[in-house]
Amino acid sequence: MATIADVAKHAGVSSSTVSYALSGKRSISEETRQRIERAIAELGYHPNAGARALAGKRSHIIALVVPLHTDVYVPTMMEIAIAVTMTARQHGYDVLLITNDEGPEGVRRVAGSGLADGVILMDVRLDDDRVPVLRAQGIPAALIGIPDDPHGLSCVDHDFGAAGALCADHMADLGHRDVAFIGYAAGVYQRHAGYAERTLNGFRDQAEQRGLRFLHRPCEGTYESTAGTLARILSDRPATTGFVVQNEGAIGPLLSLLRASGRTVPEDASVMAICPDQLAEQYAPRLSAVTGPPKELGSVAVEQVMARIAAVADGAPQPEDGLMLLSPELVIRESTTWAPRRRPDQ
Repeated sequence: MATIADVAKHAGVSSSTVSYALSGKRSISEETRQRIERAIAELGYHPNAGARALAGKRSHIIALVVPLHTDVYVPTMMEIAIAVTMTARQHGYDVLLITNDEGPEGVRRVAGSGLADGVILMDVRLDDDRVPVLRAQGIPAALIGIPDDPHGLSCVDHDFGAAGALCADHMADLGHRDVAFIGYAAGVYQRHAGYAERTLNGFRDQAEQRGLRFLHRPCEGTYESTAGTLARILSDRPATTGFVVQNEGAIGPLLSLLRASGRTVPEDASVMAICPDQLAEQYAPRLSAVTGPPKELGSVAVEQVMARIAAVADGAPQPEDGLMLLSPELVIRESTTWAPRRRPDQ
């Protein structure tokens, strides 16, 4: 691995001159700077975080606090994390992954150590106990998700309330009157995950406005749990003709179970999901879905935290607020159609 002395020798300058070029503490000629930059590129030199922190009071690292819950959809989380990493690199920053298991202590440790210039939190709960620590520490931060009190924070998320409302409208527009909402496992709602609660609230409010009768049933997402959930729905509300699913693991089992029960999708039962486009395209029939771009969540969060890091570096106050909701999109495919005609006595 190349050292700062190797760079100095390759560029024909002293090690201290290379340090000045990296830290920006002293002015050097443009010709010398270009020689150093060429040497760095040719040797593949990367200054370590400790050296950069000492030289420039910045580590050029962002800490990304990622969830490790067994009930999250890992591909979406990874897509967000990759987007964070790629956008951070465009700013010359590296990303340090911190597990969600550490909770407030993990945030406090990162903020107090100076290991990272900023923090991005994922899987934000409505009553997230990490948020007070962020406020107390004053470290530049961005949240992927929105707590109950977002004041003074930079947050980005999909508009899950609007996503739920789009699902209710789509089912109502097709003439469905009895609709089941199959959600995440009960533990997701118990920990007050914002994406789950806001979607359900948006669906419930719009369903009531549109005159839909609906059931909400949490589901673990396995075949067995989905079978039990479907059996209870049809027992409680046998006239159900529409299914809205916000649980990636339950989609495949639900389609199989409906076919096994003699219900053809979409002729006898319409099914739509809140899920990524690529997942909706995998099934037969292809799923009507409400979706949003996970990559954009990651890139916006990085831009938000970089704006706060820059303010601190300039000695300016951090932005007061920064709330961005990404609009969901309804893509209609083959899994939804007009509700079956009912007998006069139904």
